[in-house]
Amino acid sequence: MYIPKYFKVKNVDEIFGFVQKNSFGTIVTTKQGKPIATHLPLQLIKEKDTYFITGHMAYGNSQWRTFETCEDVLVMFQGPHAYISSSWYDEENVPTWNYQAVHLYGMASILDEEEIKQDLTMLLQKYEKHRDNPALWDKLSPLLLEKELKGIVGFKIQVQEVQAAYKLSQNRNEQDYRNIIDKLSEEDDFNSLQIAEVMKKREPSS
Repeated sequence: MYIPKYFKVKNVDEIFGFVQKNSFGTIVTTKQGKPIATHLPLQLIKEKDTYFITGHMAYGNSQWRTFETCEDVLVMFQGPHAYISSSWYDEENVPTWNYQAVHLYGMASILDEEEIKQDLTMLLQKYEKHRDNPALWDKLSPLLLEKELKGIVGFKIQVQEVQAAYKLSQNRNEQDYRNIIDKLSEEDDFNSLQIAEVMKKREPSS
C-alpha cells in the first residue's frame, strides 16, 4: 500500500485496536496468478508476542485451498471514508478523499476441529454476549453445530507485516483542518460524520 509520510501510522497498539473495531475484513490471495478475495468477519488473536488473524469460510469457497500455495496472504481492513471538497480550503487546490485502512500480510494455515470450535466460541462471545438470549456456542444445538462445522474451513494467518494509512488531512494547515471537520459534520452521510469524529480526536492541538 502506498503511504505518504503524513499518513503513515506506526503505533502497533493503535493499529490493532483499529482492526479489532473494524474486524470485517477482506482476504486476498492468488490462484494461478489471478487475485481472488473473500469478505469475512475476522478476529485478531495474540499468542505471547505473535499476532494472528483467524476466521472461517465456506468449504465450497476454493480460496482456502490457495493458502498452501501462497507465501503471503493479504488481509485488508477499512474504516470510514469521505469525500473532501477543495472548496473547504483557504487556497485553491483539488478535491481528495479521507480514509483509514490497514493491510496485514502473513502466512495462513488451516485450523483443526478443536481450534475452529474455540475460534467460533470466541466469535459468538464477542458479538452475542451483550444481547438478550444470546446465541452462544454452548447454547446452540450440538446437531446444528456438527452440521455447520462440516460446511466451513477455519484458518489462521500469522501476521508478519503491518501497513496502516490514516489519510485525515494531516497535511492541511490548522484552519483548513478545522473547517474540513465542520463541513463534514454538516454532511448527511454516515461515513462523513464518522471521519469528522475521527479527525476531532486527532486534532493537532488535542
